[in-house]
Amino acid sequence: LRDAGAAVLLISVELDEILSLSDRILVMFDGRIMGERMADATDARELGLLMAGMEAA
Repeated sequence: LRDAGAAVLLISVELDEILSLSDRILVMFDGRIMGERMADATDARELGLLMAGMEAA
């Protein structure tokens, strides 16, 4: 789908799944976007912190 220019919205708490299927990841907590990361430049720990409402270093 990426090559065709399509976007897919994936909502999941399975971080390994998100990292393996995504190019770009936006994390929300309490109704606001906590961060935007490229999948190849982040890890499950950083995403978990963002999901918990914490700033990741």
